Amino acid sequence: MIRHLLSGADLDAPTATLVLDTAAQMATVAGREVKKLPALRGRTVVNLFYEDSTRTRISFEAAAKRLSADVINFSAKGSSVTKGESLKDTALTLQAMGADAVVVRHPASGAPHRLANWVDGSVVNAGDGTHEHPTQALLDAYTMRSRLGRIAGLHVAVVGDVLHSRVARSNVLLLSTLGAKVTLVGPPTLIPVDIAAALAPGTDVSYDLDAVLPEADVVMMLRVQRERMTDSYFPSAREYARRYGLDGLRMARLPEHAIVMHPGPMNRGMEITPEVADSPRSTIVEQVTNGVSVRMAVLYLLLGGNNQ
Repeated sequence: MIRHLLSGADLDAPTATLVLDTAAQMATVAGREVKKLPALRGRTVVNLFYEDSTRTRISFEAAAKRLSADVINFSAKGSSVTKGESLKDTALTLQAMGADAVVVRHPASGAPHRLANWVDGSVVNAGDGTHEHPTQALLDAYTMRSRLGRIAGLHVAVVGDVLHSRVARSNVLLLSTLGAKVTLVGPPTLIPVDIAAALAPGTDVSYDLDAVLPEADVVMMLRVQRERMTDSYFPSAREYARRYGLDGLRMARLPEHAIVMHPGPMNRGMEITPEVADSPRSTIVEQVTNGVSVRMAVLYLLLGGNNQ
């Protein structure tokens, strides 16, 4: 197993499959009366979050606690970071505390890679800027495999704000490694030039959602990240929804077996309507549940739980 998980590119097919298989075993813990394993007893996991997060931070905290690890939650707000402490100084502090793993979310792309040079423990990228979010890609892959029975050969349409999406980048890398075909869909202003070729050969780009839907096994809707937008990338929210939003009529164009995904949080009514988000085809709630199992598997494998 690798030492750090910083990018979807860190995982080859056998390693990614090992994580997904381990997550399937971890999922059985949720059905127990006592939802805990002793695998990481005595280990310390630090959640180092420089950005606001609900799903990801709580998911990692729940995963570590279910493995019996000690958990330290570090928020930049109210910490020495607000007094000007650098990431390196924070890393040295965590090192002195004996952190075995650091789960980091940071607004600067590449911050987890720098952190990995400064600490002895494992570093897990929980989202860095507009770069990557590898555990989200793993839980998305796990959800696809659970619903559709496979990943290899699936056609996955990733729709929306690709430009600002770390989820999109990690998914393209991981899903391509596992044998899926990915098509990025959105307005030209929100799909970086040459991103498909740069991430994975064979990845397609389309600006016409309606043309892609009949061929898609999975439609992954991305949140429009207006908080990261400094320019006008589309005329209006209504126009975006008309061209690239997934509603009931568009969902009807999908093959009968196809599923709808969203990493959350959702802009209901913009990229996805309530009718679609709450439909039986939607896996949005499942993705949250699966996130805990996948992150349990990641922490377990990174910290050598399989060798204990």
